[in-house]
Amino acid sequence: MKQKLIAGNWKMNGSLAANEVLLQGVQQGLAQALNGKQAQVAVCVPVAYLSQVQQLVKGSGIEVGAQDVSAQEQGAYTGETSAAMLKDFAVRYCLVGHSERRQYHGETDEHVAAKAQRALSSGITPIVCVGETLAERDAGKTEEVVKRQLAAVIHTNGHCISEIVVAYEPVWAIGTGKTASPEEAQAVHAVLRAQLHAATEHADRVQILYGGSMNAANAAQLLSQPDIDGGLIGGAALKSADFLTIIAAAAR
Repeated sequence: MKQKLIAGNWKMNGSLAANEVLLQGVQQGLAQALNGKQAQVAVCVPVAYLSQVQQLVKGSGIEVGAQDVSAQEQGAYTGETSAAMLKDFAVRYCLVGHSERRQYHGETDEHVAAKAQRALSSGITPIVCVGETLAERDAGKTEEVVKRQLAAVIHTNGHCISEIVVAYEPVWAIGTGKTASPEEAQAVHAVLRAQLHAATEHADRVQILYGGSMNAANAAQLLSQPDIDGGLIGGAALKSADFLTIIAAAAR
């Protein structure tokens, strides 16, 4: 049985002082949350704090993640951060295609696929985010949208596709307090799993996370579903007690 992955996405939050308090709290409670069991834990932090967080979590078993990566290798791309730069900070994971990047920065499926490829080429595991808007859901297009988004990444990355993590984040459930029911989330995860099975014989290696307002109250039910392999956690990742409760629910 593969371990579940709980990855916190801090988004554009944090400060040097707040980060230290948060991560101290998580580390102090981690052993109790795991209770002799296992789960993978990561925090995806703003690039400005990578160095600090790398030092704060050293030796704790908590992995460091970034929130974005350039599709370019290097060069005259002011403001961009390359995969090689992230690797210098021992980054294990990198979010690509988060709905906020797609919405506010106009990232296309092809752009997201290129970013995933760049991360993989530097030994960083991309957490590929897919998900539908409320309008797309109401129009019955959920399956069509998530399969299209994942297909672009599969097409670009070929045999490396078993090395990614997928995060299903229904856009209508991010930061709204709404969430898909465990059964609704599982149905979409099953669609994504079947798509991965068609692309690689190693599909069962791929962790598929749920990223739509998973919190301390609903984590256990969501994580009990057969194809939900963890969570991409937003607001609850900024509260050590809540984050630890979710980790405890994931421990196996």
